[in-house]
Amino acid sequence: MLTRLSIRDIVLIERLDIDFTKGLAALTGETGAGKSILLDAFALALGARGDVALVRHGAEQGQVTAAFDLSDDHPVRALIAEHGIPSEDELILRRVQLADGRTRAFINDQPVSVQAMKAVGAALVEIHGQHDERALVDAATHRRLLDAFGGLEAKAREVERLWGERRSKEAEAQAHRAEVERARREADWLRHAVEELTRLAPEPSEETVLAEKRTAMMQVEKVAGDLRDAQEAVSGSQSPVPALSAAVRRLERRAVQVPALIEPAVRAIDVALNALEEARTHLEHALRTIRASWNGSRSGCLRCAPPRANMVYRLTASTPWRRAILRSSR
Repeated sequence: MLTRLSIRDIVLIERLDIDFTKGLAALTGETGAGKSILLDAFALALGARGDVALVRHGAEQGQVTAAFDLSDDHPVRALIAEHGIPSEDELILRRVQLADGRTRAFINDQPVSVQAMKAVGAALVEIHGQHDERALVDAATHRRLLDAFGGLEAKAREVERLWGERRSKEAEAQAHRAEVERARREADWLRHAVEELTRLAPEPSEETVLAEKRTAMMQVEKVAGDLRDAQEAVSGSQSPVPALSAAVRRLERRAVQVPALIEPAVRAIDVALNALEEARTHLEHALRTIRASWNGSRSGCLRCAPPRANMVYRLTASTPWRRAILRSSR
């Protein structure tokens, strides 16, 4: 039952506290006395739609608090438990309406959504009005009313408990079936892994040897790439040799005019050209050596390695295969 209603800064009400006792309570008064304001404030605490017009003029917010005394088996206790709200001796609904239009809802001083407060309020109070909907015509309440009329509430709660337990067991069974299926797939995969490992028969430390070889191959590929880039810079399409050679020829034709100025520059350019030619020779020799050592520039790639080495790397490079190897070796 409703035990207390506290209203702060709602419409014309600055402060009002009403305590209710058992039995019938009647609020009477002439038209305009404020009965509707009390009902609107009470409805706000039960989850009704908020309205800026409810806030008293000049106030930053309005607040309504409704306290209820519930029996231990009241359906609302199960409802608030579903929202993670602890059940106490007294149930307190508090609604704050801000002047900017926002609202806040609290149940037992814990913030909740307006929808949750509305659900709890509908289970607590039925407001009868000339144009209001009544719980009697709300299909969602028919089963509860029928159980109450037949005195079957205790059995209904037991059925609800059993139904919840059944759903929980079904979820556990489904999780167990999924785990069995996962284990079956893993067992099939491990058998396949063991078969391949048996056919391969890897030697001790073969994975380490292959990893070192692969690292060396990758380093050689990087070195070869840098050498090719250097060769392209020295003797490729962007080489400075043609331009320097043409410059030397032009300067040599002018050497008879001012030999003291031109001849030192020509000698310096000749030295540079000779150095570039020497560099080109060294680069080509280095590239030929690498090609000969690794049987061509592509032989350093792991995909071009012998089939057995490729398979050893595939079986040992990824974590799942390592796990299979460890299990099969135990």
